[in-house]
Amino acid sequence: MAKKTKVLHIIKSLGRGGAEMLLPETLKLHDHQSFEFHYIYFLPWKNQMVVELQKAGGKVTCLQASNNLSIVIHVRALIQYCKDHQIQIIHSHLPWAGFVARLVHRKTGVPVVYTEHNKQERYHVLTRWMNKLSFNWQSAAVAVSEDVSVSIKKNINPDIPVNTIENGVNVRFFQREILAGSEIRKRLGIPENGFVVGTVAVFRFQKRLKEWIEVFKKASSGDQNVYAIVVGDGPLGPELVHHKNSMGLDGRLFMPGLQTEVKPWYSAMDVFMMTSQFEGLPIAMLEAMSMECAIATTDAGGIKQVVRDGIDGKMVAVENWADLSNILKNLSNDRPQCKALGLAARSRVENAFGLDRMVLGLEDLYHHYGKPIANQKA
Repeated sequence: MAKKTKVLHIIKSLGRGGAEMLLPETLKLHDHQSFEFHYIYFLPWKNQMVVELQKAGGKVTCLQASNNLSIVIHVRALIQYCKDHQIQIIHSHLPWAGFVARLVHRKTGVPVVYTEHNKQERYHVLTRWMNKLSFNWQSAAVAVSEDVSVSIKKNINPDIPVNTIENGVNVRFFQREILAGSEIRKRLGIPENGFVVGTVAVFRFQKRLKEWIEVFKKASSGDQNVYAIVVGDGPLGPELVHHKNSMGLDGRLFMPGLQTEVKPWYSAMDVFMMTSQFEGLPIAMLEAMSMECAIATTDAGGIKQVVRDGIDGKMVAVENWADLSNILKNLSNDRPQCKALGLAARSRVENAFGLDRMVLGLEDLYHHYGKPIANQKA
């Protein structure tokens, strides 16, 4: 029986961000007869994905760090881990984890594949400089959308291959659960015939959630049967709660915080709305589409590769986010259209953004770049 290829994922945290949430979902679909998966993260307080990874067969280790710079001090520990566990390929995610993985590559020769989840223009100047300086110190890069790939080539112009492997969603798992959605509505006091717009997000500035609340406020003005659910948490949490309360939306807009099980919350939504200023290719939106939510969104980043305006969602330019309020009003007044867009969204991800395709693309890279231990540096 052939030995398994040992893959080590390195990522800054295992919180509920899009890149982090993909790890247990892809692990469930990987070929466990051919691969063995290890995971190292650095921020111990962001560990929501640890149990899910372990359930799916991953071996998870935390090398504790308090900030980005302190991640770099763990290079020796990473080198030792690779030797102890005979790691044959490293897959790193996001710039700081990517940087330390490249340092390991230079010391050991262990191949590194790096996934870029965002456009270079959106990073802090120090992060962009570090990424550009070290980008060629690895074997290959993966871009999660064509927008991200173009940004890498424009800003870095690397010598290594850049492969576009678009994010995907497990369409078998993310299926609408009518009873679970009804339970959420009942718990919140939303009537069965209420119209619910929602989102699932980390509360960061690029999501423009203050603007999201303002869009909802305008769309629901004069219609007491329109409600909102904002699932998640993050640095802007207290500010957003204050903004919601200041706009008199108590009892109309609900913010239940972080949720381990998100399917019931998607199932309670008629529309999934995003007001983002920039994105790579958002996992939450793909999940919502798989859950038959109609999509109302800006055309930020890779979103426009997924949503076809008027076919499987409604889309406005990033700068025209305020126009989403009219879209919500129209959908709340035309429930058949809203339902049809939700079904079309499900069909779109089934046909073009299933997680199986993404997993096969990654496994091709692991097979291609994975190096036998005997051929690595001592």
